[in-house]
Amino acid sequence: MRLIRSIIFVIWLYGTMAAVGIVMWPFVLADDRNVWRTLRAWGRCILWGLRWIVGARVIIEGKENLPPAGPALIACKHQAMLDTVIPALFLPAPVFVYKEELGRTPVMGAYLKRNQIPVDREGGAKTLKDMVRGGKAAIEKGRQVFIFPEGTRQALDAPADYKPGIAALYKSLGLPVTPIALNTGLIWKPKGLMRTPGVVTFKILPPIAPGLSRDDFMRELETRIETESQALLPPERRRKSA
Repeated sequence: MRLIRSIIFVIWLYGTMAAVGIVMWPFVLADDRNVWRTLRAWGRCILWGLRWIVGARVIIEGKENLPPAGPALIACKHQAMLDTVIPALFLPAPVFVYKEELGRTPVMGAYLKRNQIPVDREGGAKTLKDMVRGGKAAIEKGRQVFIFPEGTRQALDAPADYKPGIAALYKSLGLPVTPIALNTGLIWKPKGLMRTPGVVTFKILPPIAPGLSRDDFMRELETRIETESQALLPPERRRKSA
């Protein structure tokens, strides 16, 4: 039964992405701000599908820690595709740092090319410069730069692997960083179609003030996100070293 529900949900997931994306595309062409309206609409479809097809729910905690309206820098743990959609439900205009190759995917790729920041993971120093340039452009427009510091989805038991991109943004943008912990991997693995009933949480943590050294900042960010993400897991699912 779980396999059948998972298959139905995957059909729902991509079917609603195509339907919402195609219907909203003319509005996006008229006004780029409709990118976020579209993402929020699809996010609500996903939550509906999780609840009524899979039997899973999403909780958002710590909204009091959200930055004030306007420019912001957000760093989030990444375990599932779900993590790329839900933030639009609590942030007004998130600008995601995303893998350049995703821009070639149907429907989603067209949206990613609007108001988002592509990165070439093999581009080295140029990638960091391009990302910082994109981040500065986003905050000048009053938007929230949203990055997954590990760069890609991680399994629940995977060791932390924080990349230097977030440190470059932290130093260059001069903004506090709002960390987000989560446990979405409990219901939605990084790969595969299986979805699991349950309740998962996005936990918005207090911001890290600007001005720390690179090493101190990276240590603080990893400690906060990893500690809270592990605490959201059942004891038997936590990393042995945590």
